[in-house]
Amino acid sequence: KMKILDSSIVDADVSKNVTIIKPVNIYGCTISEGVFIGPFVEIQKNVFIGKRTKIQSHSFICELVKIGDDCFIGHGVMFINDKFSTGKPAGGDSSLWKETNIAKNVSIGSNSSILPVSICENVVIGAGSVVTKDITSSGIYAGNPAKKIRSI
Repeated sequence: KMKILDSSIVDADVSKNVTIIKPVNIYGCTISEGVFIGPFVEIQKNVFIGKRTKIQSHSFICELVKIGDDCFIGHGVMFINDKFSTGKPAGGDSSLWKETNIAKNVSIGSNSSILPVSICENVVIGAGSVVTKDITSSGIYAGNPAKKIRSI
């Protein structure tokens, strides 16, 4: 038997002056005022998106991600909460998932992957980067794994 579900916005706490371009799949999260969300974006439950943040198309924001105010998430950015700590996907065992915290004024370039980390404010992540460790100093980071390439 085939089951087909439409993408939708369900049980999301969406503030005022938010722009959402469909189709999207957004559920159980908090979207602050002035946020822009492009098409083909998924934002899962227990996610917080700060004021005036812009999320471009085809990005995936999994559970346990907090993004601060005035951030930019480029096209196709993937957030990851499962580090495969048991050698395989955690599946439904959310006790194995880890949090990601993005401070204010962070820009993440297209096609980057963000593992469960904390990123301090005033950081630019270059396109295609893989962030595997906490970033505690403002600057521009790029590569796989992402490394600081210069201050800003």
